[in-house]
Amino acid sequence: MTGSTQRRPWKQGFEIELMAPQGLSRRDLAERVAQRVGGRVKTVFYPQSEPSLVPGMPVFENLVLGYEALDAAGERVALCVDDLTLRDGLNPLAAPLPGWMRILSDDARLLALVTEHCDPDADLVDVLAPVAALFGTVLDHAESGIAKVVDRAARSIAMVAPLPGERERPCEIITPPYEADPETALIALLADAAALGFTVPKEAAVHIHFDAGPLCDASIVSRLVETLHRHGDYLRKLVGTNPACVRLGPIADEIVARVRSEAFRSADWDRARQMLAETKPTKYADFNFLNIAHALPEKHTVEARIFPGSMDAEEILRNARLMEAILVRAMDGDAAQSDTDLIASLELSSTDRAFWTARMIKG
Repeated sequence: MTGSTQRRPWKQGFEIELMAPQGLSRRDLAERVAQRVGGRVKTVFYPQSEPSLVPGMPVFENLVLGYEALDAAGERVALCVDDLTLRDGLNPLAAPLPGWMRILSDDARLLALVTEHCDPDADLVDVLAPVAALFGTVLDHAESGIAKVVDRAARSIAMVAPLPGERERPCEIITPPYEADPETALIALLADAAALGFTVPKEAAVHIHFDAGPLCDASIVSRLVETLHRHGDYLRKLVGTNPACVRLGPIADEIVARVRSEAFRSADWDRARQMLAETKPTKYADFNFLNIAHALPEKHTVEARIFPGSMDAEEILRNARLMEAILVRAMDGDAAQSDTDLIASLELSSTDRAFWTARMIKG
């Protein structure tokens, strides 16, 4: 496979959304991966959010069970978690499987407390007992297997419930960040999934995180946002963004206006980052600038979310090289405001250039 440039590979990580066949779960995939590398599986809590219909509560914060496949040295090979946007083909009336649960709260900070003090391998009936003890209360067990924690003033802290029907089947594979060429690792992961009968669900996407370290410059971020804003619709068509995929959207007008300002472009990085954070970026957009704006230490990335679901490593990596070339373009200062041919302006291999040119002509 031909790479896009002669530069050192850009550190990047992948999120690949799949669906387990009936009768299997994301844990089965984690166990297969761990077996292949001579490691083990570790159960973890994984945070997610979903829209709420409750007045005054825009989202429900969730912790779901994830399964981390570790190699013999204890290093992550893959993390298999739920994705609440993957719903097509699931039977919501299916009985919850024993041991599968989710924890809900109206405050993500309280769920962070749960993560720190509770054991994801514990039984549903007492998994929240350590948090109840922190607040000086005891668990309130209700019908249908639900257990609640409240404080001494009866204010809700969190509750745990059996996982709804077949929610064990959605599987988002989260890879570690790859320092070098990820081709071998991705091929192996996707082969494990294919061997178990995993498929690409209707709503699927592939998200790619790129190390934000090389981008921490106001002029670079300004050029990058300008390019992605100017060519956003074109890029969606070029890569074939899945129309059934939700939680996407154009870069917010507030971000575009901010990075175009002379105050932003002339600022040092600390001030520019603060200005970017003041626009309140969201991760739920075609391109996610939340992590770089807040300098999140465990996920200091810029994320591209427009790529369609796939189990084809070659396709996934070709899309990654396209985005990497856009990042390189922003770093090199080559972002002319009047350009019309984005592909021609990118540093691509002859193979990739021919592919994207053909897609462009075909489109």
